[in-house]
Amino acid sequence: MPNNSSVTMFILLGLTPDPPKQKLVFVIFLIFYGGTFVGNMLIIVTIKFSRILGSPMYFFLFYLAFADFCFSTTVAPRLIVDSLSANKIISYNECMTQVFSVHLFGSLEIFVLILMAADRYVAICKPLHYPTIMRRQVCVILIVFAWIGSFIHSSSQIILLLKLPFCGPNLIDHYCCDLQPLLKLACTDTYVINLLLVSNSGVICSTSFLILMISYVVILHSLRNHSAEAWKKALSTCTSHIIVVIIFFIPCTFMYTRPPTTFPVDKMVTVFYTIGTPLLNPLIYTLRNAEVKNAMRKLWNVKIMTK
Repeated sequence: MPNNSSVTMFILLGLTPDPPKQKLVFVIFLIFYGGTFVGNMLIIVTIKFSRILGSPMYFFLFYLAFADFCFSTTVAPRLIVDSLSANKIISYNECMTQVFSVHLFGSLEIFVLILMAADRYVAICKPLHYPTIMRRQVCVILIVFAWIGSFIHSSSQIILLLKLPFCGPNLIDHYCCDLQPLLKLACTDTYVINLLLVSNSGVICSTSFLILMISYVVILHSLRNHSAEAWKKALSTCTSHIIVVIIFFIPCTFMYTRPPTTFPVDKMVTVFYTIGTPLLNPLIYTLRNAEVKNAMRKLWNVKIMTK
């Protein structure tokens, strides 16, 4: 990557400078990442090989689990390793790559959540047209557009970031490279660039959050005259989706819709949506979904019997 500064590396200060607490960070986040890895891979493998999970909802859930796995992997392994390291050094290129990856898979998760909401809207509000509207070819095209949109978003972020000169200091008071800590280190006026970044990431987060919440309100409102059983089933499905949306978007909106300032709470907020959300999503979508649990049991029972 073209380096527009004299800084060739950054030093991450991590979650805490206290050595005993760093060991605790290692243990906790090793468990968290292990749970994220196992949970999301279980969903990916189950949907990939299960014959009963062929609906569009599970097609999108497959990509949500994939985005969660990659999103967490861009951040968690370095945090775990650095918690036991005295020198938390990250090169300029690695730092920029991490920013690009975080925004690529983070925005992919956002777009997939929107597609899942659209799928639920069509399934509940237009059930007779559902097989035609949400056929497999349409779902594939929508996912391709989600990938393209994610790539455009992350590319625009990194292009703006590469234009910033860094001439020291190179201490990042964070456990990963992200926009706000890097804007704080830039040795130039970042007002215009911050406006561009906020208009990109901030608008995507806030607008997507608003669209998703409105869509679920519309879905539940449309069922007001339906049977109690239909209402209960839709409420159960929508509740799990709404939980995911709130957990992901509130911290995301807090981080990317504000001036280029940093707060002590930023690290924990970032932990919540980069590590917490990818860990919770598999639990929410499996523990609250009988179809996924049954498919997992059948798939793994078959594999055990074949051995």
